[in-house]
Amino acid sequence: MNEEKPRPVKRTVAYLSEQFLNSPDARSLRLLSEYLHPLLHLRREKIRDTIVFFGSARIAESGPLGRYYQEARALAGKLTQWSDGLENSARRFVVCTGGGPGIMEAANRGAYEAGGKSIGLNIGLPTEQLPNPYISPELGFEFHYFFMRKFWFAYPGKAFVMFPGGFGTLDELMEILTLVQTKKLHKKIIIVLYGSEFWKEIVNFDALVRLGTISAEDLNLFQFADDVDTAFDLVRDGLTKHHLQEEGETPAMAKAADPAQRKDPL
Repeated sequence: MNEEKPRPVKRTVAYLSEQFLNSPDARSLRLLSEYLHPLLHLRREKIRDTIVFFGSARIAESGPLGRYYQEARALAGKLTQWSDGLENSARRFVVCTGGGPGIMEAANRGAYEAGGKSIGLNIGLPTEQLPNPYISPELGFEFHYFFMRKFWFAYPGKAFVMFPGGFGTLDELMEILTLVQTKKLHKKIIIVLYGSEFWKEIVNFDALVRLGTISAEDLNLFQFADDVDTAFDLVRDGLTKHHLQEEGETPAMAKAADPAQRKDPL
């Protein structure tokens, strides 16, 4: 009696299986990849820290709020020229944005026109947000998880410039202010709200103090600027005082590999 040989067992390599990697069971692997992939590229490019620009994706270059596009572009260019002129083996204070249009594009564009690199942390959305063309190709990242994207804003960020924006910008502003207020970021963060008239109308900070929901000292966590030169001076002087005169030379990306070297619990 002839017996049929059993069929060969199909071998599946887990990390090559798209079906597995896209399954709920592999969510932790997807999360980890959104940490490790940017980390690899930032280390490879020797990027030590960033200046993050937040602002509306809806502000067009020639629209009613177009001055903010032009001023974000000019400020990013000026900061890039300054940071590229620093004497250091690592890239300091690289412009970083959310990677999309509007204010994000303006900041990436300013860095590009100044001859520097810039980072784009894009997010996949149902209404697709395409990355703007001014991001350095090797520093453009696409995220699925909002909180992993926020991590990469906060972790290397040493300064944050908040231009007028909507829900996303307000969310990012409050996230950073909360981390600083609660001392979850063990580093000095420079926060500049660009466009005092806009911000004082949108967020009544004085009312929050009057009603006792924040302390008067919390108003010192940020500063206002209404022109490029003022914003540049606030960011440059703050970074010089707190991150050039006081810090050692170990890049933040290198500290991440050695917990004993890390000051920031992130």
